[in-house]
Amino acid sequence: MPARVFVAAALLAFVLAPAGAQPPAPTPMGPPMGWNSWDSYGLTVTEAQFRANASVLASLRSYGWQYAVVDEGWYMRAPDGQTVAQQNYLWNAHGLLIPAPDRFPSAANGAGFKPLADWVHAQGLKFGIHIMRGIPRQVVDANLPIAGSPYTAREAADSSSPCPWNQGNWGVKDNAAGQAYYDSMLKLYASWGVDFLKVDCIANNPYRPTEIRQIAEAIRKTGRPMVLSLSPGPTNLSHAAEVAQYAQMWRITNDHWDLWSLHPNATVNDYPVGLRNDFDVLAAWARSAGPGHWPDPDMLPWGWLGPKPGLGPPRWSRETHEELRTEFTLWAMARSPLILGANLTRLDDFTRSLITDREVIDIDQRAVAGGPAQMPMNDGEPLPWRAWYARTGGPQAATYLAVFNLQDAPASLDLPWTGFHLSSRPHAVYDLWNHAPVAAAASLRVRLAAHGCGLFRVEP
Repeated sequence: MPARVFVAAALLAFVLAPAGAQPPAPTPMGPPMGWNSWDSYGLTVTEAQFRANASVLASLRSYGWQYAVVDEGWYMRAPDGQTVAQQNYLWNAHGLLIPAPDRFPSAANGAGFKPLADWVHAQGLKFGIHIMRGIPRQVVDANLPIAGSPYTAREAADSSSPCPWNQGNWGVKDNAAGQAYYDSMLKLYASWGVDFLKVDCIANNPYRPTEIRQIAEAIRKTGRPMVLSLSPGPTNLSHAAEVAQYAQMWRITNDHWDLWSLHPNATVNDYPVGLRNDFDVLAAWARSAGPGHWPDPDMLPWGWLGPKPGLGPPRWSRETHEELRTEFTLWAMARSPLILGANLTRLDDFTRSLITDREVIDIDQRAVAGGPAQMPMNDGEPLPWRAWYARTGGPQAATYLAVFNLQDAPASLDLPWTGFHLSSRPHAVYDLWNHAPVAAAASLRVRLAAHGCGLFRVEP
């Protein structure tokens, strides 16, 4: 038998955002929860479709779901176009993108997203939008004036830093004109009532710390708290302190979709990323999660993904029920943002059962300590399973244990309590997914389905 060694695990260090950060997110104690249009609508979502999904989200508010986010393309009059010219971007006299009124009728006559944001707020929700970092190339060609400043678009544009996978924008220079452009942009968004801003092509490929800082500063100047979400990943772990200073969320993988893994050696750099690839990256980022700053493994591609998903044909999520439980459990134990990608107007019973599970959501929102468990493994070889623990705070504080089977076949495990930072005496637990008490025993014994998980609450 090979020698047994123990893998050191990190304790999640939940600390306040450092000095110099923008105003805190409206819900600084727990990761943001909500819905984003991308996984089901791609570039094509309309106001009617958005309102229909937001109405369902409003019915779930008591479970913590609150952000309704319009993803990429809301300024495109023809989102199915194959080129930027064909997509026909719409901007105002100062070069700021505005909603296409044929898709968002309430935005007509210069109203922008304010009428829609007002409606979202009236539902008890918060409103968000997606942007690509930078300034539209056509705005630069026209050299439009930047609102509230003596500068023009050409003075702000950085043509040496386009997004390598999107041809719509140039980057923004780290100068007074560049700051003025972002200031004018965020002033407009604040006037609309934006509560959540997802900024793309900024956290990696390329990493643009100057534009992150400019956007955060522009948000601060508005005086309106907004969640700043940076995308896509994987953000380099060496940038953890910097992104946490300026943003509330940042992507730690490439785009996550409804699959287990592309191939056995897939990494978080691959596109798309499957669930199998998230375990180790979430473990590596565990120390960086805390009030006001959350490593983000991307949206939850559950339920019906249609009528025009951001990747692939319309479909029911390809994840099995076991994989969906595993995903939800991992996201909750890691205190990840919970952003739904499902078409909420076609919720199936199983997806609804997940997103209304108060105790699992409570782990995600109230954990104050936790991380990967300390478990034995064979001489440095990767474990075919993973284990996490979490402790929630407050008057109903509890300790939770999660075990995940990464194998393609069922597995039986016998795990020491001490690996979960518990005493070695026998413990009783409650099985959250099977809704059953488990009698006190000398160790935690579990049998897991392929790609399945167990989630347990330690009983007093």
